[in-house]
Formats: sequence, structure tokens, C-alpha cells
Amino acid sequence: MRQSEKTAARSNKGMVTTPHHTASEAGAKVLRRGGTAIEAVIAAGAALTVLYPHFCGLGGDAIWIVADGSGRRQTIMGIGQAAEHLPALDAISQRGPLSALTTAALVDSWGEVLRYSSENWQGTESLPTLLADAIELAAQGFPVSRSQKHWHAFRAAEISKWPGFENHFVTEGIQRQPQLASVLERIALYGHREFYEGELAQRIANALETAGSPIRLGDLQKTAAQMVEPISMIYRGIELLAPPPPSQGVTTLGIMGVLSHFDMANVDPSSAEFYHLCVEAVKQAFLDRGQIADPDFVAQHCAELLDTLNLSSKAAEIDRENALAWPSPYQHGDTVYLSAVDKEGRCASVLQSTYYDWGSGVLLGDTGIVWQNRGAAFSADPMSPNVLAPGKRPFYTLNPGIGLRDGKPHLLYGTQGADGQPQTLTLLLSRLIDHGFDPLSALSAPRFLLGRTFSDTRDNLKIEASVGDEVIETLHAMGHETIAIPALSALAGQAGVIRLNGDGWMDGAHDPRSDGCAIGI
Repeated sequence: MRQSEKTAARSNKGMVTTPHHTASEAGAKVLRRGGTAIEAVIAAGAALTVLYPHFCGLGGDAIWIVADGSGRRQTIMGIGQAAEHLPALDAISQRGPLSALTTAALVDSWGEVLRYSSENWQGTESLPTLLADAIELAAQGFPVSRSQKHWHAFRAAEISKWPGFENHFVTEGIQRQPQLASVLERIALYGHREFYEGELAQRIANALETAGSPIRLGDLQKTAAQMVEPISMIYRGIELLAPPPPSQGVTTLGIMGVLSHFDMANVDPSSAEFYHLCVEAVKQAFLDRGQIADPDFVAQHCAELLDTLNLSSKAAEIDRENALAWPSPYQHGDTVYLSAVDKEGRCASVLQSTYYDWGSGVLLGDTGIVWQNRGAAFSADPMSPNVLAPGKRPFYTLNPGIGLRDGKPHLLYGTQGADGQPQTLTLLLSRLIDHGFDPLSALSAPRFLLGRTFSDTRDNLKIEASVGDEVIETLHAMGHETIAIPALSALAGQAGVIRLNGDGWMDGAHDPRSDGCAIGI
């Protein structure tokens, strides 16, 4: 699907949105046969582990937020923990086996949310049925996506050094993954814990050890997704739900809390003033981001960070005419956002990821699994709250969201992009809530990315050229080191939105920067 072909979806019976149209269809099939939103997202997410191997996979993690009209809301933190026996490291590797320091909890999150669906939403689907499309895609093959082709070409020099990658992944034509199909079949047959405790777990552990990772079978056996309460904040009457630490969800809420002190509805969303206020709010919230860490190891103080006095003081620090220096080091990462609403209005908003594009670059033996490099998000500084430790979960960029209006789901949103996630969500939420944009219009509008990236080590403000020369020049005059990037740039992330309008109808879309779409039932 070309960018110019992107359309919005509208329905009163259910909807799913993902960054790949085939994955969206896998989820839509579940909704059509009466499945729940959770079941639809499992099917779509499993398909994405095959269709988008550069951004997510069985060797990665997932964070879920689920909510329904009865007031139930839950976060499922499918985050793997660091190995129990870690090597002495003076620095954390960004790629390779010594970046594969944490286990992978995506598959366990499937088991947790499927149980939740059965117990709370009367779900009846099973893993064999929900994984069927992913298994067929892996076995029979599929055309390489535009996104996979881009990131394969971008990393060509590195991929040539990663054992097995060049023979396993293709740059164009039909991509087949028969080994991955066999792994998915085994999970479907024996259940999600086969990945952690069964014969498959032993194969995975052996392959990790052979590759040079410290992860062992005992670490896999201890891996478990956690079900916790989301954190929240009210913005213009909408209650925004976010995952708690170690996720940076509190940062996204903090940005919106800072913006709440400005009359954003009366600021032209295409103006330099709009972008300046959003950028400066991001900077203020990022000042606190270094405190985020695993709450099992370091006490977290989300209530203090989101306190009205704290946020108002940050808003007061914003100079409406001049830019503050960027305060934060860059965190890289790629993931996929997907969400669904079923016919009962029950919602699932999810991000799944292997962290960097292509994860650690470690392909596990004959499994077809690419393991994540989420260990690269730890710090080697013993004074850091995020210092690497056995059994610890790292600082986490994934933060999908749900917005509630009068206690019922109104907005589902999330994006790919590590440091860029809170930045993109800031623009989306202000456009959706303050300015009444529809989902596709909000997703299509120009974005910025503040800070360093893998392709530019300067702390500058990268902004899509479609904002216009006048906006870029005005921002530059205000002190922003502006760099124009192409419209609908891959650097600007891939986001998705579904909006429930309160009259029984919903509309949604996926990013024109992605290969995906929303499908209404």
C-alpha cells in the first residue's frame, strides 16, 4: 500500500489498526467471528512477528493496556528481566550477544491477556486458532514490506556481519521463515509456556548460550508478564492511561500535564508557536526521565512527577520566545503499535518490540528467532537508577495509551520510535483533543524528532519539511537548531489511532509512514 493510498476506517462493529495491512486483516478476521479485542491483537501481533521481523518478534517484549466500558482497566507489562548471572561489563553493548542480556516476555504476555480475555470478556479463542495466520505467513511466505526493505538496506553493512542474517532475510521478493513457522506451531500446540519451560525453551537457551548471551534456561523459566494498574492523568477532561515504570509512560503524561497550562486550542496547530510549545514541554518532562527504573529495584514517584505544582512550575519555565537546550541523551529503538476495539467497545492498545531495528542481531540457531537487545537500555554507571543488575527490568520506551471520556474508552494511540514516542504522542494528542483532528489527519500532519539519532549525533530539532519554510525559519530564530527531514519520514515513527465517538461509531487509521491500515468491521 502506497502512502498516497492511506484512508481512514469507520465502523460501528469493531476495528483493528497495525503497521502492516496483512496483520490488520488477521486481527479483523478475529473480530468478524466475534472475538474480543485482545484476541484480535494477539492474532495481528503474531502476524507482525513474521511480517515485520526488523521491528518485533518472539524474541522481544510487549506492553498492553486494556480497558472497557465497565471501568475495568489493566496494564500487562510483558518485559523480560536481566539474566541472573551477568558478565562484568564496563560498558553495555548496543548489538551482539552481550546486548542480549534480558529475556523476552511477548509470548508470556499472550498467555496473560488471553486469560484476562476469557475471565473478563468471555473470550473463547485459543492460541492454535489465533496463531494460524502467522504460521501460514511464515511457512508460505509474503512480499517483503517497504519498511523491511528500508531497514535491511540501512543496516546492510552490519547485517553482513551478523551470523545467519544474510541467508535468512531477503531484501525484496518473497520472505519465507519455515523455522519460525515450526516454533509458532509448537507454541500453538503446547501453550505459551513452551517458550519458557518446554523443549523449545531448552533449544532457545542452548542457542543463546552458543551465541554468547548470558541468558540460560533458568532465566527463561522465571520470565513472567506482570499485570499492574496503569497510571493516569486528566487532560482537557480526557483521562489518559499510560503504563507505569519502568516504562516512560509517566513522561508522556508529564508532557501533556505541562501543555495543560497553555491554551493549546487557540494556538494554530500549523504554526511555529504550536511546535515550539510542544518541543519545550517535551524538554521539561524529559528532565525527570532519568529517574525512571524498575520499581522492584528503585522506588518510583509518579504521583510527585505528575503533581499539579510540579507541572505548573515546569510550564512556567517555558519561554514562549526562546528554546531551552536539549537535556537528554538519545535512546534508539523501533517497535510496532497495534490496537483493536471489539463490538462491545472493549479495547486493547499494544506495543511490541525487539528494541533496535533487527534487535541484537542475534539469530537463534534453527529457530528463526531474532533476540532483542533491550539490555542496551541499561546503564553501566553504578550510580544510575537504571544500572544493570540480575533479574532487573531496564528503562523502557514502550508506552501505548488509552484515553477515557466519562470513564469509557475514547482514544487508543501509540507509536514506534523510542525517544520519539512521547514526542509523537504529544503532537497526536494535542491535535486530536485540542484541535479536533480526525485520526488520519492527526497521523498525516508534520512531526518533529528532538535529539540525536543513529544517523545524526547532534542534539537538533529534526522536523518534517512539510511544516513549511516559514515555520522552520521561525523556530530557528527562536533558538532551535532545526534540520528539515523529508515529509512522512521514517525517522518520525509509525503511529496508530482509533477514536470511539460515543455514538456507537469509531474511526481510525495507521500511519502513512507505515505499510499498515485500520480495518473496520
